[in-house]
Amino acid sequence: MENDNFIIQMKGISKVYPNGIAANRNVDFFVKEGEIHALMGENGAGKSTLMKILFGLEQPTEGEIIINGEEVSLTSPSDAISRGIGMVHQHFMLIPSLTVAENIVLGMAPIKKGILIDYKKAVQITEEVSQKYNLNVNPNAKVMDIPVGMKQKVEILKALVRGANILILDEPTAVLTTQETSELFKELIILKQLGYTIIFISHKLNEIKQITDRLTIMRGGKSMGVYETASTSEQEISRLMVGRDVILNVEKDKSQPTETVLKVRNLEYTNKWNKKMLDFLSFSVRQGEILGIAGVEGNGQRELVEMLFNLNTPDSGTITVNGVNIINLPQDKIRDNRVSLIPEDRMTYGIADAASIEENVISDRYTEKHFNNGPLFDMKMIHKESDKLIKNYAILCKSRKQQVKMLSGGNIQKVVVARELSSDPILIIADQPTRGIDVGSTEFIRNKLVHLSRAGAAVLLVSADLNEVMELSDSLIVLYGGKVVAYFDDTSALDDTVMGEYMLGLKHQSPEEIERVCHE
Repeated sequence: MENDNFIIQMKGISKVYPNGIAANRNVDFFVKEGEIHALMGENGAGKSTLMKILFGLEQPTEGEIIINGEEVSLTSPSDAISRGIGMVHQHFMLIPSLTVAENIVLGMAPIKKGILIDYKKAVQITEEVSQKYNLNVNPNAKVMDIPVGMKQKVEILKALVRGANILILDEPTAVLTTQETSELFKELIILKQLGYTIIFISHKLNEIKQITDRLTIMRGGKSMGVYETASTSEQEISRLMVGRDVILNVEKDKSQPTETVLKVRNLEYTNKWNKKMLDFLSFSVRQGEILGIAGVEGNGQRELVEMLFNLNTPDSGTITVNGVNIINLPQDKIRDNRVSLIPEDRMTYGIADAASIEENVISDRYTEKHFNNGPLFDMKMIHKESDKLIKNYAILCKSRKQQVKMLSGGNIQKVVVARELSSDPILIIADQPTRGIDVGSTEFIRNKLVHLSRAGAAVLLVSADLNEVMELSDSLIVLYGGKVVAYFDDTSALDDTVMGEYMLGLKHQSPEEIERVCHE
């Protein structure tokens, strides 16, 4: 193997953590200069660890790293940046209250009169680098006020300003519309033509096919090989990732919705920055259907879910589940009304990471009579319930006593899903249920949601993944500016380009068309 045209050579990389878990096992990862190279694999496959090692966030147990022909030791992100490596994380590392220009020069800001930030110079730097790379941003806009697509550009510019010629992009399109993704891809092609090298981590197989030159697939901490993207099918990639064929399209019978379960009417909410996030929002979800909510992130989805599970209180409006008002109802009482939540942020709201799998899966039901024997827990019954859920939800673990934080992302999500979907819910709120997890876990969770909806549950699906929300939903609403701007009672014939136009606020349906989602 000729080394001359490889800008990155990671040879024999192994990473074994103190608890004995081997995240990487003798991995070779070679990237050519000026290519867009995909890194793929299920959560727990080891790709995140490999990239953390390349960016200096983790240290390998064994192996060597060669950048531009020179063996290097990357003990911190500063070392990586000094070697021309930049990383754009899936969750943006921006300060919302600062302007675009201030974020871009953060930590290396130009100074005037010895102590003051030269803001004019910061704006000039931003404008110059923005123009150079065709990544158009508004230097003076506060980050909290700009759309997600522009935040993505700010993150990329931050890396380029610091001298990166190798960009690691972690799930870069996770929160973008079709149009924003298309724009990003044009910009990445320009960077490639300018000689930049891009490592593209994504679970979206169609995007991998569209934008990358080669791909490395990982499974179980090992590399499954390097492939030319153009000559590798999506099904073949899936098979290499998970070791079996994966159904990429959701298979479901046509829904037969019945009674209204969730009724949201005229919900209003203005946040602490005086931005109206929910604007007289009204819709209904019925038994036996999956109602999807599509929209660019930041258009009221998060605030809506917070209202539905008493994580926040609306300024006005009503929310009822089977006729019961749940606004300001304690969460245990909301659960008593047979409402389940798969939260967007599983690590903060979905699990207690230091607790065991068993403690997590029974945390919503340990007070039930059959889990108690007088004043004591009936541990035999608790063990039986935990083992059943671990088996039924295919949670890969050593035992029920394993700490949840030691699992892969996909299996942590399965712990959340096992608890939330096994409680006989009448309403399931699924907020980004498959974000950042592998193809196999995604398929499993989607099938569970379809199965429960067909068994009579009402499912409210909130997802920034346009493919997911279009394939999984029976009917669908689009949120823009905290309002419903479109309602489709049948998703089977939807076109993602048209959807993108509604999501970006370029199109609105008539009030009469939108009111149909209230089923009244």
